[in-house]
Amino acid sequence: MTGDQQPAEHSLSIRKPYFDLIASGAKTIEVRVGYPKIRKMAAGDILKITCADETLTTRITAVKEYESFKAMLDAEDPAAIGGPDMTYEELVAAIRDIYPPEKEALGAFALHITLL
Repeated sequence: MTGDQQPAEHSLSIRKPYFDLIASGAKTIEVRVGYPKIRKMAAGDILKITCADETLTTRITAVKEYESFKAMLDAEDPAAIGGPDMTYEELVAAIRDIYPPEKEALGAFALHITLL
């Protein structure tokens, strides 16, 4: 990135419990599937996370792609994804509730974020 180039800015909507976990600093990894807009995200980019009329501004520190949610959860810290109170099994169920198998087939993405 050159000195005058601004990082790209992206936005995602998120469910309230996960929004609150990001706001508290407990959740530092946002899970998504490989939609075209997700594939455009890169480390250093700004990510605005919204829930209803609330917005958090974060910076993407890493983007990691996995072939499945299971592969991702085996490699990443589950507490950074679902918070400290969610078990591995609950996390898998929650992710699969949001993304059915045909969406998971697009690739599982772990967006590492930090609050700004």
